[in-house]
Amino acid sequence: MVTLPAALFGLVIALLAGALFHALRGGNGWRLLLFLGLSIVGFVVGQLAGMFFGWSVYKFGMLDIGLGVVGSAVILLAGNWLIRP
Repeated sequence: MVTLPAALFGLVIALLAGALFHALRGGNGWRLLLFLGLSIVGFVVGQLAGMFFGWSVYKFGMLDIGLGVVGSAVILLAGNWLIRP
């Protein structure tokens, strides 16, 4: 079970990853919201994959920030590929 401070810290890391991706790729406000949402989903998927398979990249307390960021990056790249014209 994840504590509230750990969940909020993970949310901040995921939002920062999404905002950084938007800064690099550009776009309008809807794309920013899409990238933030995709980053949160990717962070959660990375965390769940790490717990399920027992992997650990950069553990900080209860969170595995490394796998969360990798999950965010994979989902963001896939989402960006799917929405490009």
